[in-house]
Order: sequence, then structure tokens, then C-alpha cells
Amino acid sequence: MQRIRLRYTKRGRLRFTSHRDFQRAFERALRRAEVPMAYSAGFTPHPKVSYANAAPTGTGSEAEYLEIALTETRDPDKLRELLDESLPTGLDIIDAVEARTSGLADRLTASVWELRLDGVDPADAERAVEAFKAADAVEVQRKTKNGMRTFDARSAVASLDTHSETQSPQADRPTDQPCAILRLVVRHVTPAVRPDDVLSGLRAVADLAPPVAAAVTRLAQGLFDEETGTVTDPLAPDREAVTAVPPSHEEAVAASATAKAPA
Repeated sequence: MQRIRLRYTKRGRLRFTSHRDFQRAFERALRRAEVPMAYSAGFTPHPKVSYANAAPTGTGSEAEYLEIALTETRDPDKLRELLDESLPTGLDIIDAVEARTSGLADRLTASVWELRLDGVDPADAERAVEAFKAADAVEVQRKTKNGMRTFDARSAVASLDTHSETQSPQADRPTDQPCAILRLVVRHVTPAVRPDDVLSGLRAVADLAPPVAAAVTRLAQGLFDEETGTVTDPLAPDREAVTAVPPSHEEAVAASATAKAPA
């Protein structure tokens, strides 16, 4: 059984696609592309697809991940092209690797987010960010299925900074109008701290309230490097494992014959 890991996006209006809607669209794409999927056992078999840490509905993303299991071997790049053609524009498959290591979900320990705050003066945003970072804890509330829950939004934030202009051309709602742009790195903890929780925290500590809803885009997610404060590519270990695999006996023989052949 071959396992393929895919990176996909949610862009533009497709950021409002729920996780359940994406699942349905992706399974249709698998059928259209005639992917030889492995299926679960039982009375209602379903394709073996593992989704990892999906972004909240309404947020854009450049870094969503999933893994599929196949009954036949396929080239990851060709499979990516077939699936991308079978999905609507905005739900784009942008990377594919063969799974050579375990624990993809365990490597998704942090996310990088961009928050575009239209109508907010960058200087006001800077003051709010400094107040947030200076606080030991910032309590916010979020409504859950079990009622309102209060938790600290500060401890999960590894970094929070303002930018004069966006550094991500794919970010949602690009505009020529001045706006405050925040870059946020947040650790994946329990309970999860989402970008809207950080916005609630900025409102709590500095009364920062954007006049319109923030445009939020996940730029990356992966393993958080404590030394550098960066988020690394979760598919990199699989690529490195491919290059580290020694050549087969047939490949070694062929390479030896080529080296010994007269010029």
C-alpha cells in the first residue's frame, strides 16, 4: 500500500468552504481522477483519507495537509496534477510526496497566520500588539458546544508583529488601501488558540476593534523550531527520506555498467 501526502489551499471565496464540504469535493476528485484508493473495512467502506488540523471555516490557507492510501503505486507529481484538475479553482493541490516517515500530524505543531485589518491604522495596531506581547496572560472567551469558555490566548503565541504591507501575494482580499497587517505564529495547544482569539485579545488589552471582519490566511504550518522561532516544512522529512534511500541492486548494477563503459 502506497501513502501519498498532499498540501492544498483554500483561496478566495473557497475559504468559506467547510471541512465537510471539502471532504465531499475531494472524494469526488478522487473518483474523477480514477485514483486507486484503499478503502476501510466494514458495512460502509470509505476511502482512506487522513485530514490533519484543518483551518477554521472562513479563513484562507496556503498550507492544509492530508494523506491518502493507494492500492497501486502512483507518481506523486502526476497524481497531484490529476487531482488539482478535478478540484475547483481555489482548492488547489500544490504539493505531493510519498510518505516515507510516520507522524505527519505530530509535525504540525504551529501555524503562521496573516491577518489583514482593513480600516485599522498601522500605528494603532502596533500599540495593541506591544500591549498584547507585554501581558503575562490575556484571557478571552469563546462560545463552544458546552457554553462559553475562558482561556489564555497569550501563552500559545510564539510571535506577533505588524507589517507595513503583505508579504504573501496569495493572501485573501489584497487591496491598495492602507490597512494594518499582522503576522502571527501560534503554537497548536489545547484548547486551540485561533487567530480570532488573538483578535479578541487585542480588543481586550488595547480596545483594537477593526471596523470590518479581518481577512485571515494561514501561510504555513509545521514543526515549530524553538531556536529560530520558525515553522518548518512538514513534508521535508519525506523528501529527505527519498534521497537517503540507497539504490536497488538493479540500479547499482546499471550505474556500474555505465561507469565502466568506454568513452
